[in-house]
Amino acid sequence: MDGVTTGVRAIARIVARDDGRGGTSLPVLTGEGPLSPRRTRSSGDEARVVLVGAMSGPLGGDHFTVEAEAATGARLQVRSAAATIALPGQAAGGARYDLRLRVEDGAELHWLPEQLISVRGSELYVTSRVDLAPGARLVFREEQVLGRFGEEPGLLGSRLTVRLDGQQLLDQEVACGPGAPGGWDGPAVLAGCRALGQLLVIRPEFGPSPVGARMLGEYASLVPLAGPAVLVTALAPDARQVRRLLDVALRDLG
Repeated sequence: MDGVTTGVRAIARIVARDDGRGGTSLPVLTGEGPLSPRRTRSSGDEARVVLVGAMSGPLGGDHFTVEAEAATGARLQVRSAAATIALPGQAAGGARYDLRLRVEDGAELHWLPEQLISVRGSELYVTSRVDLAPGARLVFREEQVLGRFGEEPGLLGSRLTVRLDGQQLLDQEVACGPGAPGGWDGPAVLAGCRALGQLLVIRPEFGPSPVGARMLGEYASLVPLAGPAVLVTALAPDARQVRRLLDVALRDLG
C-alpha cells in the first residue's frame, strides 16, 4: 500500500558439525540483508564465525533472527565485527532481534558478540533462547549500553531463556529506557549505571563441583545456578568496564 513503510526481515543461520577429522565444519552458513556470517581462521578443532553488519540496524520495524547450532562433537565460536546499534526508523513499531541457539551433547558453543547500544528514540526487544542437551558446553555473553555518550537511551527490552535437557535453567527479563516500568534506573536495578552485561557459563563438571557465589565488585556478582551453570552479572558506568569484569570472571572460571 502506498505510504506504508515496513521494516527489514533478515535471518542468519549457522550450523557446526564434527568433520570426523578432528575439526569442525560449517555445512550451513547463510545470511540475508544486514546479517552476514563469515568464517574466519579456525583454532584447533574450533570453527570461528564473525557476524558482519552489512547495513545499519536494527531500525524501527525491523525483525532480525540469528540461529546457531553446534551438533554433537562440534566446537563453535561466534563473534561480531562491531557493536549492534538500535536506531529509530521510519517504519511503525519497534524492532525485534531474536537469537536461537542449540548445543547438542558433547558440543561446545562460545557466543561472544560485541555490545548492543540503545540509541535515543529507538525501540528494540531482544529474545534469546538457548536449548542445551546433557553434556553440552556453553559460554554466552551479552552486553547492553544505554545510549551513546551523553545521550539518553531508547526503550530496550531483553529476555533470556535457557533450557537444559528440556528443563528450565534460566528465565530472566529486563526493560530499560523511556516507557519501561518505573524504577529501572533506581538503586534497586541499575543504580545509575549505563552499561550492563552478563556471562553464562555451562559445563558438565560444574554439576558435581559447583562454583561458590561471590561478589566481583560493587555491582558485579558470580552466582551458581541450579544445574551445571554459573551466571555472572555486572553493571558499570561504561561498556569498557563491564567487558573487563566479564573477562576477569571468565578467566577465573578457567
